Amino acid sequence: MTSLHNELIRIIDGKLLKPVFQPVISLHQQTIIGYEALIRGPSNSSLHSPFNLFDTAGRFGLQAKLEFVCREITLKRFAELAFDAKLFLNASPSVLLEPDFKKGETLRLLEQFNIAPHSIIIELTEHQPTDDYDLMREAVSHYQNMGFEIALDDLGAGYSGLRLWSELRPHYVKIDKHFIQGLHQDPVKLNFVRSIQAIAQAMNCKVIAEGIEIKAEYQAIEKLGITHAQGFYFARPAAQPLTTIGPGLFVSAHTMQIDQHNKIAADISQWIVPVSAQTAISDVMTLFHQNTQLQNQPLVDNGKATGLICREKFLSKLFSSRYGLELYGKQAIKSFIEHAPLLVDANTPLEKVSQQVTAAIRSDQAFIITDNGQYAGVGTLLDLLEEITRQQIQNAKHANPLTLLPGNVPMNEKINRLLNQNSFFAIAYFDLDHFKPFNDAYGYSAGDDIIKAVADTLNQHITPESGTVGHIGGDDFIVILTRPDWLKRCQDILDTFKSVAPSFYNEADVKAGGITSENRQGQSVFFPLLSLSVGLVDPLATSQCQSHVEIADLASEAKKLAKKIDGNSFFINRRQLRQVANPVFISTPGPVVKLHSVG
Repeated sequence: MTSLHNELIRIIDGKLLKPVFQPVISLHQQTIIGYEALIRGPSNSSLHSPFNLFDTAGRFGLQAKLEFVCREITLKRFAELAFDAKLFLNASPSVLLEPDFKKGETLRLLEQFNIAPHSIIIELTEHQPTDDYDLMREAVSHYQNMGFEIALDDLGAGYSGLRLWSELRPHYVKIDKHFIQGLHQDPVKLNFVRSIQAIAQAMNCKVIAEGIEIKAEYQAIEKLGITHAQGFYFARPAAQPLTTIGPGLFVSAHTMQIDQHNKIAADISQWIVPVSAQTAISDVMTLFHQNTQLQNQPLVDNGKATGLICREKFLSKLFSSRYGLELYGKQAIKSFIEHAPLLVDANTPLEKVSQQVTAAIRSDQAFIITDNGQYAGVGTLLDLLEEITRQQIQNAKHANPLTLLPGNVPMNEKINRLLNQNSFFAIAYFDLDHFKPFNDAYGYSAGDDIIKAVADTLNQHITPESGTVGHIGGDDFIVILTRPDWLKRCQDILDTFKSVAPSFYNEADVKAGGITSENRQGQSVFFPLLSLSVGLVDPLATSQCQSHVEIADLASEAKKLAKKIDGNSFFINRRQLRQVANPVFISTPGPVVKLHSVG
């Protein structure tokens, strides 16, 4: 036996392994939902690295023994930490075939350490390439029968491919970190991950982006609608891991959703070269003297804003006595700071900035804008008021007078902006069925009421964080949906409207299920109760479009097909304008609506 073999035996028999845990983050909830357990060998051993450890175990046929000891040590430590979260436990399917493998040992350990099976997610991983799909299916069945959820590791790494995903149908799939690193700068990686997210939605599978190391990578996957993430950006693996994630890491996550109708502090920020709080008062005096337009001088040390000197107050105080400059000139400017400056994060909507400034109003009427706590510029009350006024005028100019919702122009601008940013979004085109006969029978006032009821229903289910509602005229509404649950929100809207619509009819018409009225040819025809038809364009299709014009074509096409379906219904257009392949038609019935989708 070799010394390496002896070292491995020593580690396994002595259980000389150390588990560390890395948080898995829910981006929507901004919380830790679980921890992936990783293992380390003794720090003074050549088998300290997990790669060397498992590679050596595989060569000597000891992988099953090693994996069992890892599992025992990990579960024991997980129980001691008492996390209110799930545990992602790595497992190699090939271990099931080894002579040393014993069935039921994992459940025995869970019972021993008082851990519920539903807390465990088995993360299937192979240290060597495999195309043994029967083995992988057997592994999934083995662990699911014990009550565990399944995660597939390293999707895209070559051997954990799309076929494995389609055959195993795991609860979670982890995208290989190769496709995450530098994602924000690589269109090919962006399109790959966007496609994975679209497939995952169709399969009701959660995607976890591994290897997030910098803020730009986090923002890129968040824009694509990825719901879960893991990586050094949030937390490194640790024996005593974090139990909460600082909110500062999620700053700017939704910046791409903020358009001209919801501008942010950064839009009124002016970069003024800062000086240190240790700068001599005489030097600050020189700055004001040389630049007559300079009204506020920020003081910044190590990137952090420490003060804001208002020109008028500074000069007034300095020259309030005959010898002011001589007395104070050599002192540090920090001695002139009477109070801490008002700090406003760069991503704060202007409405909230207005509230903050109003609550802390002072005669200096200026504030410092920061980005992740670092100095980013200066804002003034005058600029804030001017921008809010301009914004209100712009909103009023393009808003629908009945519902006060944004009209065609702002909605088209936002769609173009999302396309330019490669953002994740779906489009829903809502249209009332049988509106004209209802309007003819009940009058234009009742017609206005039903239009406003549709607007209220949409606003009830579409929050500012999940999308934007627009009224493009008559009984037509457009909704931009920026969250992965876009389809469920549309289903909920139809459910709500189905219960609301009868309240606009008299009792007799409700019992009859509709009204008799003339059609456009002057013939007497029975029309069912009002319903909504929705044309949907899914995120994968929108990502292939170049402008709002192309998206409008897809949405109109889907809406026309939805209107051919009786009652509250929707039609998903998955067609890509530049795709040559033959379309595939899918039909899935639901409890309230009929779903017809075209791929």
